[in-house]
Amino acid sequence: MPVHAPAPFPAARLRRMRRTHALRDLVAEHAVTAADLIWPVFIREGTGVEEPVPSMPGVSRLSLDVMLRKAAEAHEAGVGAICLFPYTAPDLRTEDCAEAWNPENLTNRAIRLLKAELPGMAVMTDIALDPYNINGHDGFVVDGQILNDETVEALVRMALAQCEAGADILGPSDMMDGRIGAIRTATEAAGFQGVAILSYAAKFASGFYGPFRDAVGASGRLVGDKKTYQVNPANRLEALRCVARDLDEGADMVMVKPGMPYLDICRAVKDEFGVPTFAYQVSGEYAMLAGAIERGWLGETVMLESLLSFKRAGCDGVLTYFAPAAARALRG
Repeated sequence: MPVHAPAPFPAARLRRMRRTHALRDLVAEHAVTAADLIWPVFIREGTGVEEPVPSMPGVSRLSLDVMLRKAAEAHEAGVGAICLFPYTAPDLRTEDCAEAWNPENLTNRAIRLLKAELPGMAVMTDIALDPYNINGHDGFVVDGQILNDETVEALVRMALAQCEAGADILGPSDMMDGRIGAIRTATEAAGFQGVAILSYAAKFASGFYGPFRDAVGASGRLVGDKKTYQVNPANRLEALRCVARDLDEGADMVMVKPGMPYLDICRAVKDEFGVPTFAYQVSGEYAMLAGAIERGWLGETVMLESLLSFKRAGCDGVLTYFAPAAARALRG
């Protein structure tokens, strides 16, 4: 959109519309609301457990009873959606990753609990094998290679189990080729036409994921790296091709991950495709801001300022660990 040149000074004084809080709000071009936020939550077995994640100040692994209580508080504050990430016990991490589609696994029990107790809150899931894989990878590993097609078959089984449990939004985060089409075909055939897919369409091979891997217990297990399936941080056009492919295969919404280091990609996706576009303010981004706030190096205002950057870049919503605190701040 072209920007109209202002009249010469003093006829135009741009500070006029910054003079008071009311005037600034009146002409604000973008705004963050609690309804824009999806809250990523780490869950674990146990009762009454709130286990801090050392590399993510203020974030804990939660047993399901604590998760439910905190989810209710977040929902009351206006957060409309929660995304579940399991901390899987070591003895359930195997090469065949069979726990991923167990109907009674931790994630599926959490879905059923949330839908029974908080039916108005949307429940999003993660679809990738890394929480269940002894190798720490998002796909099956054979002779050091990440198998694509065999992994996709497993992801379909995982997705169907989550649909059966009552998930509202599926979040395939694995970056295997063809997985959106396979999951969409399977969910349609199984009668889950109403379940949405928010595809991690442009997920980059980033160094900002470290604290997340600590939180889900994958850091010490990962053999090698994920550069053969996540997008090269140097490649903008490749990321757009990934988005186009996932939309063609049936994704309802798309995500850019990480967030703030890739705001140019967020803007390009929204401009190019005009579809619901999300970003994930990932663990490393959160840890930098939360750690600086905790030490007094930055003020709490940077939380909302960072979220506003996503809206300005064209995002419709953000996955952020700040979601409950941001919702409370927005309510004043």
